[in-house]
Amino acid sequence: MKFKRILALLKMELLKAIREPAFFFLMLLFPALLTIMFGLVFGDPEFGMTMNTTAPGLFAYACIFIIMTVAQSFSEMRDQGLLRRLNTTPMTSADFIASEILSNMIIVVLQVIIIYILAIPFGFTPNTNAIGMVLAFLLMIVFSLSSVGLGLITATISKSSGTATGLSFIFILPQMFLGTFIPVTATTKPIAMFLPSYHATQAISAIFSGDLTNPLVLTGFTFISIVSIAIIIIGILLFKKSGNK
Repeated sequence: MKFKRILALLKMELLKAIREPAFFFLMLLFPALLTIMFGLVFGDPEFGMTMNTTAPGLFAYACIFIIMTVAQSFSEMRDQGLLRRLNTTPMTSADFIASEILSNMIIVVLQVIIIYILAIPFGFTPNTNAIGMVLAFLLMIVFSLSSVGLGLITATISKSSGTATGLSFIFILPQMFLGTFIPVTATTKPIAMFLPSYHATQAISAIFSGDLTNPLVLTGFTFISIVSIAIIIIGILLFKKSGNK
């Protein structure tokens, strides 16, 4: 794995994202519109919820949505024969996967910044310091690894980009309904405990409340790190075996 090859692939991925309007909308404009919509709805105290309680879930949901775009991207490149052509170059699978991980980490950072800025006018008042902000960004970056891995797994088992889009929601919906901005009940909590999105939302909520010593922060980081690494390894192994052919 060479750093120059990774940078070249990273540049290619970012330029591709900028040049494709649909991808740009999903990755950057969609989180912005979602934040504004939730701000208009939950910014009113009459609904019993505020942006301080829903914003952490929005951060997690933005990361979850990467599953679909990664699955689509890999499936399209495979269908177009791009992955086979790349196999004839000095590039290795490790170079390619590393560039995908880095490009999506950059996108996650941009999404978090967009949601953070737009949520403030609707009443989002994070009570944390610079250390808390760094922890929040690191948490979302680590969490994004699980989404990239699930995207790889989805692309590997999908025969086309259209199929990949549909299958990706198998991983998106449970995390959306049981771990982001929708409250977890006593009935759903036993299931949510196994989802990285739930731990990400709980940890980032504690961070933005100013309680950096809350056990949820350490528990969240630990759980998400272990699960993300496991998922990304499974995704890479499956992709090397059959996803890039």
